[in-house]
Amino acid sequence: QVQLVESGGGLVQAGDSLRLSCAASGFISGINSMGWYRQAPGKGRELVAVIMSGGDAVYAESVKGRFTISRDRPKNTVFLQMNSLKPEDTAAYYCNLVVRGGTGNYWGQGTQVTVSS
Repeated sequence: QVQLVESGGGLVQAGDSLRLSCAASGFISGINSMGWYRQAPGKGRELVAVIMSGGDAVYAESVKGRFTISRDRPKNTVFLQMNSLKPEDTAAYYCNLVVRGGTGNYWGQGTQVTVSS
């Protein structure tokens, strides 16, 4: 059983910053990756950023240079620092965890980010 709990969302103005956190708990023998996805109303869920077990990170082109993903490995926690937020960043943000070997894929409940002009 794996649980992911996100926090840090909110209502901000364009140009502001937010930091999202996701803490994983449960029976985790190893983590292949942790990442963030987002979904706007009426849209599909898209990858925002993911960090691999070796430390490499990938980002969606739309957030490169503005968002940074990081992790605290002993605490099984991943962060998303979001700077220079834009209205088009408005979405529900979901934490994702893939266990070692790709044998499990887990999602958090989501945290809402709303950016006004």
